[in-house]
Amino acid sequence: MSESVPPGIADRMTDIQPFHVMDILSRARLLESQGRSVIHMEIGEPDFATPQPVVDAAITALKAGRTHYTPATGLSALRTAISGYYRDSYGLEIDPRRIVVTPGSSGALLLALGVLINPGEQVLMTDPGYPCNRHFVRLLEGEAVSIAVDASTGYQLNAAHIERHWRAHSKAVLLASPANPTGSIIRDDSLREIVETVSRLGGALIMDEIYHDLIYGDKVQSALNFSDEVFVANSFSKYFNMTGWRIGWLVAPERYVTHIDRLAQNIFLAASTPAQYAALKAFDAETLTQLEQHRQELQERRDYLLPVLQNIGFGIDAIPEGAFYLYADCARFTTDSFAFCRDLLEKVGVAITPGCDFGQHLAESHVRFAYTTAMENLQEGVKRLKDYLA
Repeated sequence: MSESVPPGIADRMTDIQPFHVMDILSRARLLESQGRSVIHMEIGEPDFATPQPVVDAAITALKAGRTHYTPATGLSALRTAISGYYRDSYGLEIDPRRIVVTPGSSGALLLALGVLINPGEQVLMTDPGYPCNRHFVRLLEGEAVSIAVDASTGYQLNAAHIERHWRAHSKAVLLASPANPTGSIIRDDSLREIVETVSRLGGALIMDEIYHDLIYGDKVQSALNFSDEVFVANSFSKYFNMTGWRIGWLVAPERYVTHIDRLAQNIFLAASTPAQYAALKAFDAETLTQLEQHRQELQERRDYLLPVLQNIGFGIDAIPEGAFYLYADCARFTTDSFAFCRDLLEKVGVAITPGCDFGQHLAESHVRFAYTTAMENLQEGVKRLKDYLA
């Protein structure tokens, strides 16, 4: 919901909301500073440290004085390494010139939207969904069209949704697979149909695939397997455990790359140079072995937490197949998920995220659990949650 802002502040700021979870986190940190124990299941950041080969590569780069600007599109060696990732993971040959290194996936999404969206043009997306997506569109004076989804469609849009909501001034569809906050994925057949539908309607498809390596069943294809005309954002943050390094990438259709380069020069000039040299080691065999162990551990956490929460009384009708989130119906316990989260933190020291961070559809009756903390912490959190509900 829009709120008033002081005179002199741009009108768009009435629509760009803060993360409510940051209020939860800030309060949790304060409680911890007072000696309270808090179980953190609110922030979408894995607890694993960055793999040592990546850290060592950054130190080597710093010692060698590699601290100057790179080209706006990123180090040539890193773009080539990312191209190799698509070859090894998806059997795709992506021209490295189509790959732009960015400050996190947020930089990638902003570049894609920046070269596509004119004021007043619409971008279709899910509700619930990652909140920054709609705020990016608003920043560009576009219109985010949030389409309510639920377990019946696996919390994802399908081709029928897109057909039904497409209008004369619709320009793009922005989807995530796996998705935040639901952990849902788009299966290959559905994704192919979405790609074909958006193309036929004359629009652009932007896919957020930052959790693509964190899938706990059969692997799905990248949107790039179905078209060279899609935009795909990815990141070293989640799977590669490099959240604070702020390094991601965008794969764009060839005809857009020159314009994206120009926009990147003007917005951020280039991604962090030491982070780019560090990311070169992210695809090494030693690193990937460690990351696969982390993925398996995250799956073990999901497999523990999902049935426990369901047994307690939270509704989780669609099993999350990726990322590290459980989006749960808490209507049995509350009609105000934000108040529920605050009370849970204050009384038993468990921090989770209210549904209002992810949209409006049934937000008051949903919360997100992030299984980004060690198993013993999850078990303690469940114990405290049971005590609270009792």
